[in-house]
Amino acid sequence: MKHAMLSILAILLNSILLWAQTNLPIDSVRTVSLSEIVISTTRAGDKSPVAYTNLEKEEIEERNLGQDIPFLLRLTPSLVTTSDAGTGVGYTGMRIRGSDATRINITINGIPYNDAESQGTFWVNLPDFSSSLNSIQIQRGVGTSTNGAGAFGGSVNLETSVPSSSAFGEINNSVGSFGTRKHNIIINSGLINNRWSFEGRLSKIASDGYVDRATADLKSYFLSGSYIGKNTTLKALVFGGKEVTYQSWYGTPEAVLNGDSDGIEEVIANNGLNAEQADNIRNDGRTFNWYFYDNEVDNYTQDHYQLHLSQRINNSLSFNLSGHYTYGRGYFEQFREGEDLLEDYGLDYVTVGAETVMETDLIRRRWLDNDFYGFTYGLIFNEGRVDATLGGGYNYYSGDHFGEVIWAQFAATSDIRERYYDNVGEKKDFNSFLKLNYDLSDKVNLFGDLQVRTVNYHTTGVDNDRQNIDIGDDYAFFNPKIGASYSLNRNNSIYASYAIGNREPDRNDFIDSPVVPKHETLRDLEIGYKVSTSDMVFNVNVYHMNYKNQLVLTGELNDVGSNIRTNAPKSHRTGIELSGGVQLTEAINWSGNVTLSQNKIENFTEVLYDYGEAFDEFNILENDFRDTDISFSPNTIATSNWTFSPSNFLSFSLITKYVGKQFLDNTSNDNRSIDAYFVNDIQVGFNFSSQLIKEIEIKLLVNNILSHQYESNGYTFGYFGGSNAVRENYYYPQAGRNFLLGLRLRF
Repeated sequence: MKHAMLSILAILLNSILLWAQTNLPIDSVRTVSLSEIVISTTRAGDKSPVAYTNLEKEEIEERNLGQDIPFLLRLTPSLVTTSDAGTGVGYTGMRIRGSDATRINITINGIPYNDAESQGTFWVNLPDFSSSLNSIQIQRGVGTSTNGAGAFGGSVNLETSVPSSSAFGEINNSVGSFGTRKHNIIINSGLINNRWSFEGRLSKIASDGYVDRATADLKSYFLSGSYIGKNTTLKALVFGGKEVTYQSWYGTPEAVLNGDSDGIEEVIANNGLNAEQADNIRNDGRTFNWYFYDNEVDNYTQDHYQLHLSQRINNSLSFNLSGHYTYGRGYFEQFREGEDLLEDYGLDYVTVGAETVMETDLIRRRWLDNDFYGFTYGLIFNEGRVDATLGGGYNYYSGDHFGEVIWAQFAATSDIRERYYDNVGEKKDFNSFLKLNYDLSDKVNLFGDLQVRTVNYHTTGVDNDRQNIDIGDDYAFFNPKIGASYSLNRNNSIYASYAIGNREPDRNDFIDSPVVPKHETLRDLEIGYKVSTSDMVFNVNVYHMNYKNQLVLTGELNDVGSNIRTNAPKSHRTGIELSGGVQLTEAINWSGNVTLSQNKIENFTEVLYDYGEAFDEFNILENDFRDTDISFSPNTIATSNWTFSPSNFLSFSLITKYVGKQFLDNTSNDNRSIDAYFVNDIQVGFNFSSQLIKEIEIKLLVNNILSHQYESNGYTFGYFGGSNAVRENYYYPQAGRNFLLGLRLRF
């Protein structure tokens, strides 16, 4: 399948290039921009009545020292970041308005990036991708219609580099705490004959991690070629990454963080740890990691191919057509102790002399091999008072999930690479939308956005617990949005919008839920006010997100570290977002934001299991809660950034982030929560030039300057053994004071 898709893309590219060369005037003036046609199809504009933030290339470069994209976005409103390794390198994630990565729509040049099955976003698969970005737009709430998974907390639209008018070469090197280092080289041809442009990047990022053994070895590449004509732009991109990351998925027990020796002994007893594991948990402290096996790694490679055609038909009408293909493959490897040969892996018991061996230590790999391809389109009309877009796309995903035992202390006869489980997930996703901005007058703009989306998802085969599965469903969604904006004067405007979004459950929801999960519906009301002058900008946005059957996190993880969720019939998120900035003097600038919110579930039923005193029973216990807090949804998020620039070549910044208390589950229990944290960073930038080097920039980022001990993520689980109640909390501690020092040379 993948070879066929590559051939089709190659043939399509050659055909279009041949047509462009023979039909477009060579001496014409360049007027078509990929960004103004392709990107505008899914982005919000000045007249869009939604809450959004734009980051341009300069802002991205200012923050880019090797940390993942979520950490580059950490200063934007309502956004919280986390890092498994505690450094911002490796497995990282973010939440917007309390919604996790599976509920945040991510697109790259309008192409969906969320994993089709899990709906999550794994930035570790695209290390240093920020070095190839031109801009990022973050929309909060339902936002405007986009391609891919439904946006239930927000959407992030990434635009890759645009053609440069002049050629350049660039080298970036960063080094920092915990053996963190980043190295890349970027080459850009500039415009050749005012028609062609090419860019390439090679990157390597590595880190030992704050958490023990949480190493990351990341490599990536980016290649793009563009043809720019009078009315036509063609752009082909090939990019991807390979990551080998030592696993630190399961966090640190609360007792270890607190130095609670009695609690640590309870964790040892509850989890049946052996002597080596017990010694590790007793002595390792905040940087504790469960794993010892030297190759307990996640090893995954992902390659992306995109082809974009933008065509201006006349001054009022233009269109874009994009094709894409993504090939992902890899595994995570685990050492397992005392596994049942037959029950867990379908292998025959082993006879050794007169003894039958039923359990063995072994090493297994769990694989994912997937293909994702499709197309997107957009037809844009802009004339007079009307600005309309007809867009959408079709995507197909096929993912093969399978497991192999690569070593066992005791093993019966089996074939090389024999699969002990194997199942295939298939997903078809089609959407089409019509967006309309209509200027009713010089002051009033009306907005409408109608989207139809159909989803067909099914998984069949044998799952990793060796149970037969046949899960999935078909969905048809209608997602309307309406709104209006009103210009009070040249500098002030107000807006309001009401949007409905629908979203299907993901693969884990189907597998982990004891009942068939329901799809979610969100009704989102946004009201805002904007003011902008030459030295000040201020925005206020009030939102009420009302959910039906919201899939909320229970606080538990499944056996591969993914969050377990359950439908909550009625819930809501209501808040106010304040953001702005002011140029106090020629040298001093301040920007910041604060979000104050209430995130509530009307009725929530906690389900616990009682296995009896002898652990030979299975009893279900239920506890009902009313008006309880949604997990991982802080009521307060605030950011401040003071910048002092005494000259054009020197700047100092003090960056502050506050995140309020977060509950690990939906019971509003303070004993199962993440404490609020207040973290300060300092960044220093120094840039100059020389006769040989066009631009030299030195950047120093000191994270968590006060070395505050805090955790940014976690999970919880509990059960009963008769009268014995067990409750364990696990957290992901973040690094204390640490630094990154970068040097950028541009030729």
